[in-house]
Amino acid sequence: MPDIRIHGLSKQFGATHVLEGLDLTVRDGEFLTLLGPSGCGKSTLLRLIAGLDQPDAGTIHLGERDLLPLSPGERDCAMVFQSYALYPHMTVGENICTPLLMRGLNFWQRLPGMRWLSPAVRRQHALASATARKVAQSLGIDALWARKPAQLSGGQRQRVALARAMVRHPAVFLFDEPLSNLDANLRQALRAEIRQLHDQLGVTFIYVTHDQHEAMSMSDRVAVMREGRVLQLGTPDEIYSQPAHVEVARFVGAPRINLLQAEIRGTGVWVQGWQIGRVAQGQEVATCLVGFRPQVGLRDKSEGLALHGRISGVEYTGADMIVTVKLAQTQEQVTICLPAQQAGLRVGEPLEISVPLAQLHVFGADGQRLAFQPRTAQLDAAA
Repeated sequence: MPDIRIHGLSKQFGATHVLEGLDLTVRDGEFLTLLGPSGCGKSTLLRLIAGLDQPDAGTIHLGERDLLPLSPGERDCAMVFQSYALYPHMTVGENICTPLLMRGLNFWQRLPGMRWLSPAVRRQHALASATARKVAQSLGIDALWARKPAQLSGGQRQRVALARAMVRHPAVFLFDEPLSNLDANLRQALRAEIRQLHDQLGVTFIYVTHDQHEAMSMSDRVAVMREGRVLQLGTPDEIYSQPAHVEVARFVGAPRINLLQAEIRGTGVWVQGWQIGRVAQGQEVATCLVGFRPQVGLRDKSEGLALHGRISGVEYTGADMIVTVKLAQTQEQVTICLPAQQAGLRVGEPLEISVPLAQLHVFGADGQRLAFQPRTAQLDAAA
């Protein structure tokens, strides 16, 4: 199938602008995740693609086809909802068969009793049942065929919802936070199953979540959204290692990235009394933020940005210890992850951290990432 191209998409509810001039291209057959906090517009975007809502401005194309004039049933999209949206009075088998019967039978043929009066309707039911059985077997829910949704666990209901979407063989799968109601272990198992399903089917998946672990572990590319805009679109590694905006850096990564107040003087970047490198465009004096991931902080004196302070918190997580340090010079707090074997750290004790300069990120006053060239840290004589 061709790419999905979204251009200038806008949507508002009352005075609230949910999407503002959004541009996005979803490649054929890729697994794209829309990641962002609640209220950023990711679910609204999914509903606009599915045809459940109409935009105020903009276009959505599937290849050369304009999707906006088409009804949801004509767009060849299958949607899996957070709430499963199963028919409670139907069995598992009937739920899975429903899309095929809606497509294959007209209004009169779907009336109660027509199955027993018309051989053509019986053949259509038999064909739908056989197709649905194969899909149910592939998801391991064929043993649940005669049960109703109230008799299923959350994970089983989600598999039924997946089967109902798969049975249509759509061009695009749309997932609206399908795992948010499940416990952690089941979420992890179903993440792997959904990714395997994508690899088997080879069709386009668009997945909405606020959970960065889902986005980073499942996706080919991630679109990080905030306030109706896409801040960055890239692979999980690009999103994590080269965040294009400070809000992307804040949202992706656990524990959260450390951000220190800093200054740009000329082209030099100064933080905690040290000049750590240069940016491409100089300014007389401008504020900026210097960030680093907790995982790159080192408890030694190797070459890099040296930070001194006292431990204000220690959290044991099993393999790691998350240590919070209040810096002596500015009283800002930073977090580092250390191996749990490094015992003996206590609240109130002094600690020196060294951060490799190549692991630093610099963001301007507008939040955008700045091109940064690290250099050997030099102490400000006036500091």
